[in-house]
Amino acid sequence: MTSVFDVFTAGIGPSSSHTVGPMRAANLLVDELAHTPGGLDDVQQLRIELLGSLGATGRGHGSDRAVLAGLAGCVPETVAPEAIHALVRSIRERHALPLATPDGTAQTELAGFDIDTDLLFDPTTRLAFHPNALRFHVRTSAGWLESIFYSVGGGRILPDDGTGQGVQPADDVAVLPHPFATGEELLTQCATHGLSVAEVMMRNETARGRTRAQVRSGLCDLWRLMRECIDTGIHTEGILPGGLGVRRRAPRLARQLKHEQKSTPLSVLDWVSLWALAVNEQNAAGARMVTAPTNGAAGIVPAVLMYATRFIPGCDDDTTAEFLLAAGAICSVFTATASISGAEVGCQGEIGVASSMAAAGLTQVLGGSAQQVINAAEIGMEHHLGLTCDPVGGLVQVPCIERNAIGAATAITASRLALAGDGRQIVSLDAVIDTMMATGADMRSKYKETAQGGLALSIVAC
Repeated sequence: MTSVFDVFTAGIGPSSSHTVGPMRAANLLVDELAHTPGGLDDVQQLRIELLGSLGATGRGHGSDRAVLAGLAGCVPETVAPEAIHALVRSIRERHALPLATPDGTAQTELAGFDIDTDLLFDPTTRLAFHPNALRFHVRTSAGWLESIFYSVGGGRILPDDGTGQGVQPADDVAVLPHPFATGEELLTQCATHGLSVAEVMMRNETARGRTRAQVRSGLCDLWRLMRECIDTGIHTEGILPGGLGVRRRAPRLARQLKHEQKSTPLSVLDWVSLWALAVNEQNAAGARMVTAPTNGAAGIVPAVLMYATRFIPGCDDDTTAEFLLAAGAICSVFTATASISGAEVGCQGEIGVASSMAAAGLTQVLGGSAQQVINAAEIGMEHHLGLTCDPVGGLVQVPCIERNAIGAATAITASRLALAGDGRQIVSLDAVIDTMMATGADMRSKYKETAQGGLALSIVAC
């Protein structure tokens, strides 16, 4: 089962699977090399291959820069985005690659490294286990070694087990008081023990070693980072990097809303759109943010949570924790039974999942029953089925930024629809998740984060 602190993690943009994941894969590789008999000093040559979707859109997502930073010991939670650019310039100019473990206990420098020949993009090679794969070739005194890692969504990395399969992390379900993998199992836990969705998740989190106060404090820290991202996005003008000439819209929209003489029936939704745009414009710029549950869809949960804290009376830190716990429980179902990777199932697995999570979180803090929370999650996902991942220019900008605003509005609508009913569903959350996976399997690869189909091509003719 996925911890809420694995669902929501501090990192940098523009992509959890293409930026955060590759950096973590590089961290793992260096840590492995440091524990070999010769250690890092025995590394004589290193070649990196970004395969499949990473090869297709890795340049626009900064995958190459992220891998190099990870090899140098940088970690997504703390690295300064501007430091990555300086590091890459140094590597290119000096033809020397720093190698360091994330904890700094081992480090060296590999001479003769050439970014243009030793770091390759290969979009045509798609490994069977997952379309996001990194392959490292390392030459030591013992000969050439090969290591493969899969970036499976949300910054999560699985190493290859040597047979073409990803090594799943150790299963901790048995030690949790309320294990669940499906929506139905989550509902059963709630009904059997008389608990809310958020409380089920809280009790599982405390079983992992945190106190209730620590869980609450940790979630409030993540909310603080989300708010900082929103605030920075609102106050940062300019053109987003990448060459598309996309102008930041959040600052202008913020000024318009602040100077309105009176609110209109749709002013609240304008604020929600503003908060979502602010986050994802920051993401597109490669800034610091919170993955929720991916970077490309990271504006939805903060926008809806901001809506709750701004417009619902009585919201406090406990409200924040409840919202994020309920949202995290829904994400845990998706990661256990499906996928949150745009390269695997399209944008329905990113925007759709984030909208589903936000709908559940909002319904939780509005006093919804466990059935209504699950119903809201189902509605949020159902109306994103079939959404393709077709980033123009391989950048997380068009249509990704606007999709966060639409996904946030959908989440609020889904919550209101669920609260207007009694929670009974014609289509279950699990059935919708199965349909999402089947739909993703039917999608051609050009619609799954390769920038080879959909709006990524049609925009040229518009």
